[in-house]
Amino acid sequence: MSAPAPAVTDKNGKITSHQVKSGVAAWLGWMFDGLDMHLYTLVALPFVAELMGLIDTDQEVKEKASYIQAAFLAGWALGGGLFGLVGDRLGRTRALILTILTYALFTGLSFFAQTWWQLMIFRFLAALGIGGEWAVGASLLSETWPAKWRPWLAAILQTGVNIGVLFANLAGFLLSSYPNRTVFLVGVIPALLVLWIRKEVPEPEAWEQAKGTVRPGIADLFRGNLLRTTLVTLLVCSFSLSGHWAFMFWSTQQVGRLQIETMQHADLPPSTEEIRSAGKSMTNKALSVLMFSSILGNFVAAVLAKFLGYRWAILLLCAVYGAMLFLTYSVVRLPAEMLWWFVPLGICQGVFGLFTMYMPPLFPTLLRTTGAGFCYNIGRLAAAGATIVLVFLPVPDLRHALLWTGGPLLAAACVGLMLPEHQAEA
Repeated sequence: MSAPAPAVTDKNGKITSHQVKSGVAAWLGWMFDGLDMHLYTLVALPFVAELMGLIDTDQEVKEKASYIQAAFLAGWALGGGLFGLVGDRLGRTRALILTILTYALFTGLSFFAQTWWQLMIFRFLAALGIGGEWAVGASLLSETWPAKWRPWLAAILQTGVNIGVLFANLAGFLLSSYPNRTVFLVGVIPALLVLWIRKEVPEPEAWEQAKGTVRPGIADLFRGNLLRTTLVTLLVCSFSLSGHWAFMFWSTQQVGRLQIETMQHADLPPSTEEIRSAGKSMTNKALSVLMFSSILGNFVAAVLAKFLGYRWAILLLCAVYGAMLFLTYSVVRLPAEMLWWFVPLGICQGVFGLFTMYMPPLFPTLLRTTGAGFCYNIGRLAAAGATIVLVFLPVPDLRHALLWTGGPLLAAACVGLMLPEHQAEA
C-alpha cells in the first residue's frame, strides 16, 4: 500500500488554481453522472411499456426494465475497470474527457431506441463512461488535494451526483408533456464540458512523476499486501451497492404505485389520467426527498470521518442504512408517510461519498484509478444482479421485496470491520 500522493500546493500551503480546476472538473463530471444515470429511472416503466406495446403494470415490462437497469449497472462496473486502466496509462484528465464523451453520446442515442433491447445496449454503453468517470475523478482529486480537505471534498463531490439527479428530476418535470424518450436528449449536454477540461485542467503532478516507471497491471491488485485490501474493499462495495441500488431503482417505483393504488381505492376515485399523474408526481417527490437528504448526508458522513476515521464512518452508516430499510418496509405505510422515512434513508447514503476519498490512497499511484475503479465498480455487478432478483422474489409486492434490501448493507457493515484505515486528517 502506498501513501497518498503529495498535493499540489504553493509554498505557503494555499490552494492553487490547479486544485480548484481539478475540483471543478471532477464535480461537474459527477453532476452530469447523476443527471445521465437517473434519466432512465424517470421513464423506465412507461418508456419500456411503450417500446413493447404493453401497459406499464405488465410483469414482462417490469422484467425488461430491470434487465435494462442491470445492464446499466454492469456497464458501470466494466467502465470503472476499463477507464481505470486508461486513466493510469494515458492520464487522469485525458481519461476524464473520454468518459464524459462516452456517456453523453450514448445517453443521447437512447432517444432513438426502437426496441427495449436497443435501449438496453445504449444504456450499457453510456454506463461505461459513467463508471469510468467515478474512478478517474476520485483519483484526480486524491492526487491534487491535501488529505485534510478530503472528507469535505468527498461530501462536495457526492453532492454533485445528488444535484445531477435533481436536474434530471427537473428535466423530467419540464418535459413531462413530451414523449418519454425526450429526456435522453438532455444527456448530450455534458459533452460541452469537454472543451473546458481539455483547455484548463492539467494532469496531476503525482501521475506525471510516476508515468515513466514500471506499470503494474490489474493482476497486481491480487498480489502481496494489496490482496487483502482489494478483497475486503471489493466485498464492502458489492454488499453496500447491491442493497443501495436495488432500493434506489425500485423504491420510487413502489411509492408511485402506492399512490396510484391509494387513489384507486378512494370513495370517489379521480380519472385515470389524474391517477397516473399523481403517481408520477409522487415518484418525483420521493426522488427529490432522497436527493436533498443525501446532500445533507454527505456532510454528516464527512463529520463522522473526521471524528471516527473512514472505516468506522463507513461501517456505521452501512449498518444504520440497512436497519432503516428494515424499519421502513416492515409495515404498510401511506405515500406521504413514506416520504418522511426517505429522509433518514437519504442521509445514510452519504456513505458512498466517503468511498471517493477513502479508496484511491489504498493503492499505488499507477494502480490508483484501476484499484479504486475495480473495487467500487465491480461491486455494481452484484448490484445489477440484486436489481433483477428483487423482481423475482416470492413475495406479494415490492414492499416485501424492498424489505430485504437492508440485508446486504448490514453485511457490508460486518465486513467493513476488516477494512484498512487511513485517517481523515484534521
